[in-house]
Parts: sequence; structure tokens; C-alpha cells
Amino acid sequence: CREEIRWIPSLNGFHQTQTTCWDHPKMTELYQSLADLNNVRFSAYRTAMKIRRLQKALCLDLLDLSVAQNTFEQHKLTNNSHLLSVPEVINCLTSIYDGLEQEHKDLVNVPLCVDMCLNWLLNVYDTGRSGKIRVLSMKIGLLSLSKGHLEEKYKYLFSQVASAGDTCDQRQLGLLLHEAIQIPRQLGEVAAFGGSNIEPSVRSCFQHVRKHLIFSFYPRVKVSFEFF
Repeated sequence: CREEIRWIPSLNGFHQTQTTCWDHPKMTELYQSLADLNNVRFSAYRTAMKIRRLQKALCLDLLDLSVAQNTFEQHKLTNNSHLLSVPEVINCLTSIYDGLEQEHKDLVNVPLCVDMCLNWLLNVYDTGRSGKIRVLSMKIGLLSLSKGHLEEKYKYLFSQVASAGDTCDQRQLGLLLHEAIQIPRQLGEVAAFGGSNIEPSVRSCFQHVRKHLIFSFYPRVKVSFEFF
């Protein structure tokens, strides 16, 4: 009799007899390689190196921002508060990686990339292992690691929480920052960016716009996410 470990996306885990491991074997290897970077002295460099290694391992450095946006539209992911099941996330990721494989056949292994990216998204945004993540969470996770001009990323991410007129209040901006900070948190680097409490950052953004209690991306005020 031989024990077998399998990745079962619908159950979000690996099962070996009565034990469950939540990470794909390749993801475990990736996390071990990320841990090797902990010796890098300066937190900004260390975090950037971890994110770059993660980005390349998931092949998201090949994903154009516009392609990601089109895929979200194709799957009708317009309600950012909607909870996606694992099969729904897999469907979206499969569309993304199928497209990437057509352009980069030698670099993209669709089944592996889907499993790895799903694994990462769940580790970042489903720590309670409910088997669901919000649309906004998936968008922020994928777009943060996609390729594209930084300002275009900022604009798109801001638009996902903004009201009509491209403005948002403290609650909306707080939601965006909370979702974004989960990425360095999962990498063990959240302390370098003020910790998990995003309220001081929100207050800092609003200190010059208290009169209207709204924050606008345009024309000159920008939100800075240094870990992208």
C-alpha cells in the first residue's frame, strides 16, 4: 500500500491519509526559496525580491494589465463584493493562463500555473479556508503582480473602490489598502509597511481633504503602494 498526495482544487488542499496540507508541492518549494531571501538586509529590497520571485513563479510577469481587465469583464466580475467559489476562480485563472500559453508556449504550463496561482490567492485572501474569496481580492492580487505601467495599475485599482466621479471616502480607500497589504503580510513583510492597521495610512491620505471627506486620484494626488 502506498500513500499518495494529490492537489484537489475543489477542496483547497492536499490530502495524505488523515492529514491535510494546504500547499501544492511546488508552492512549498517556492515558499522555501522565498525564506532564503530573509537574509536581505533592507526591507524594501527584500520585499521587492520576494514579490519578483513570486511574480515569475506564477508567470504573472507575462500578464498584461489590459488582458487581465478583459478577462474580468469576460467572466462578468463586476460586483467586487461577490464571493467567488474555488471553481469560479479556477475558470477565471484558466482563461488567463490559456491566453498566456498561446503567446509563451515554452514558459506557461497551464495546469501548474492555475494550481499555483489558486494556491497563492487562497493563502493570501482565504486564511480561514472557507473556499471563497472576494472578486476585489482576486483582482488586487492578480493585478498587483501583472505587468504594466505602475500608474495604470494605480488607476485601475483605485477605480475598483471609487464612486462615480473617481472619488472615494475613507471607508473605500481603507478597503483598497486592506486588500493590498495582505500581499506583503503573507510574505512576512507587513511590518515594513506599517503593519496590518491601515487606519494611519488612510488618515494620512485624507489629511488635506478633510473638508470634503473624499479622495481623488486625479489630477495630482496619488496613492502610493511601495511594495508593487
